[in-house]
Amino acid sequence: MASGDFIIGMVFLSQTIVGILGNFFLLYHYTYLELTRYTVRHTDLILRHLTVANSLVLLSKGVPQTMAAFGLKHFLSDIGCKLVFYVHRVGRGVCIGHTCLLSIFQAITISPTDSWWAEIKSRTHKFLGLSNVLCWILNLLVSIVVPMCVTHEWTSKNNTRKMDLGYCNGVVDNRIAHMFHNVFLLSYDVSCVGIMIWASGSMVFILYRHKRRVPHIHSTNLSPSSSLETRVIRSILVLVITFVSFYTSSHILILYMVLFHNPSRWLVSISALITSGFPTVSPLVLLIRDRRTLRVSSACLRRSVLFHNLFM
Repeated sequence: MASGDFIIGMVFLSQTIVGILGNFFLLYHYTYLELTRYTVRHTDLILRHLTVANSLVLLSKGVPQTMAAFGLKHFLSDIGCKLVFYVHRVGRGVCIGHTCLLSIFQAITISPTDSWWAEIKSRTHKFLGLSNVLCWILNLLVSIVVPMCVTHEWTSKNNTRKMDLGYCNGVVDNRIAHMFHNVFLLSYDVSCVGIMIWASGSMVFILYRHKRRVPHIHSTNLSPSSSLETRVIRSILVLVITFVSFYTSSHILILYMVLFHNPSRWLVSISALITSGFPTVSPLVLLIRDRRTLRVSSACLRRSVLFHNLFM
């Protein structure tokens, strides 16, 4: 095994372990808050679904890339290749959808009472569960076209474009159909990213306008609920900015690989690392910016100490 492949394998392995542990702890964090009724927010439901989607992306991308970097080539069957890429696309699509849903929900929540969102503002939380389910169903249906573009074995057709992905092969039998599939998938991604940017811009505008209206009120005099709402908005904005940054970089590299016939292994590996970047970083961003994390950790630590004193 070359030293370069070993380094890539260790990077993928580290990223996957950190990402899985971060999402597992974040899922545990929100589940604990839900079970104990400890300062539960409506956005926690969306974030729980987001952690599951993040884990699917990391498992379907990080694990195969790690094994391929360590020298295991084409270890998946044809069905395995199609299933791995399908799961990855579903998880990635749900990440996009739920990040978009999170920004929309928060933008509606902080909208002024005289806006056209006011009529549905008080009922928004009732649609969260249905919205989460619809997001999963939509991506399960949209991603059906993905298995058509990957296979385990090389095809011998002369009119077929091939791309070695390390553990599977990307194939294009019909360029027109392949272009239609890409446009179909890209339209969903671009729509969600556009809505994210719009919702984030709306939140920034609302906060700026509120600050201009009450310049005489200092941050130390804000009510706890107002201060909490501001922290939640800032966390969502950081999450959206992080997502858009990773998403844009990933798609630039993917577009480059699609346009060129045979991209290098390093380029394929870097693209995979960036694709898994948001699922790895997002739980760390949310945990760091959520003040409830320290309180829950302290509560768990006190219970552990009490359990130890009682039974030891």
